[in-house]
Amino acid sequence: MIELLLLVPLVATFLCYPLRRRRAVEIVSLSGSLVTMAAVAYLAYRVYTGGTIDEGLLYVDILSAYVLLLIAFVGLMANLYSVSYLGRELEEGAISEVKLRNFHLFFQMFIFTMVLVAVSDNLGIMWIAIEGTTLASAYLVGFYDRATSVEAAWKYLIICSVGITLALLGTVLLYASSVSFLGEASDALSWSTLMDPQVLANLDVNLLRIAFIFVLVGYGTKVGLAPMHTWLPDAHSQAPTPVSALLSAVLLNCAMYGILRFHLILSGSAVGPGFSSGLLLLFGILSLATAAAFIVLSKDYKRMLAYSSIEHMGIIAVGFGIGGPLAIMGALFHMLNHALTKTLLFFGAGNVLQRYGTREIAGVKGLATVMPATAVLVAGGALAIVGCPPFATFLSEFMILAGAIDGGDLLAAAVYLGLLAVVFAAFLYHAGRTLFGNAGPEVEHGEVGRWRPVLMAVLLVAVMVLGLYMPEVLEEALERMASLFTGGSL
Repeated sequence: MIELLLLVPLVATFLCYPLRRRRAVEIVSLSGSLVTMAAVAYLAYRVYTGGTIDEGLLYVDILSAYVLLLIAFVGLMANLYSVSYLGRELEEGAISEVKLRNFHLFFQMFIFTMVLVAVSDNLGIMWIAIEGTTLASAYLVGFYDRATSVEAAWKYLIICSVGITLALLGTVLLYASSVSFLGEASDALSWSTLMDPQVLANLDVNLLRIAFIFVLVGYGTKVGLAPMHTWLPDAHSQAPTPVSALLSAVLLNCAMYGILRFHLILSGSAVGPGFSSGLLLLFGILSLATAAAFIVLSKDYKRMLAYSSIEHMGIIAVGFGIGGPLAIMGALFHMLNHALTKTLLFFGAGNVLQRYGTREIAGVKGLATVMPATAVLVAGGALAIVGCPPFATFLSEFMILAGAIDGGDLLAAAVYLGLLAVVFAAFLYHAGRTLFGNAGPEVEHGEVGRWRPVLMAVLLVAVMVLGLYMPEVLEEALERMASLFTGGSL
């Protein structure tokens, strides 16, 4: 079953290659995303009802299934949005049909690499898959072939490749700590083998500590944790909007997933959870502080959304760093909430960019009168991303805060709350500048796509509903995932 899931985006990639006409490419790509979503939903249902699926090198537990659902859902929404977004650019002559074909080809390859990250049992293969996400998405970052986008793509490749090299060193050190006990080299990086309590108890403590530092810095570069975040604002701002949504909503979560797998190994070993938790908390707070400063100074709304992604990955790292069932559930829930909300906001940014023709915040005025539907949805997304009730982001951020207070981490709670307040004020100030005022006479009024506001509305309603009511299936899934981090089992 897992092999079939991997085959879907891979087959869609190769089917796109010989095609040249727009409609044919879009049908193949959308079909691939729909089938991927259906396959992931079925696989997640099997894991939820029947437990972990272990097929040797491929492995899906409830944490993997959760990440897979984020990948498949955001991938489907981004693909649907891209039909209108790139279709408009094709009509305006900004891209060719071959360029559009290439977009969907690399889009499906990008989905394939992220799915492989989530289903790999072997931590070495997971490393290869995370590096694969960089290679598959670099073309998409530099899609427009402008000097700024090509520069962003090279910066993305170089910085993330350096990071992934450090993660490889961490993976090798983990291998060195386990192979002497296991004997079988093929099992030394197997996640399911390593999580055996007897194996965990015999791992080399000193090597594990060093390995986690390298992994946290290496994969943390891909997550966008400060100070390794420098590629992220350029890549997010220069990439086509559907790709920006994928990068922010799911690629960062895939890299965080890699860190969490190592965090679980350290927590279950003789090292204990304190070492890795402390580092996650440190980098989480640093990322929050860095993002807050740059959001205050933002002049480009797509870069502002990129810095917001750094902030929210910092929030997730803080949740796992604090530990405890409540904070960990909040961090896991926030992965979902951020993915939904940031996808909504990037879709809104795409609408604004195609209507106003600028990424400068100062160049966007009167959005409420120019595109009323987009304005309402962007306003809702802005309130959600800064953690206003009744949106689900408020609930997950509050769970992390409550977990910190409950665990006695009062200093961390105070710093966390203070930085969130700074972001709250700055982000809403910038959003308000775009929503109100008078647009220039050169700006055409009206929505840029008939169905785009529908996609955005689905995302906004989802974030609002989850803030008012958490389905029993989601609550149980979060509890089961949190139990893995607090010493339980799946």
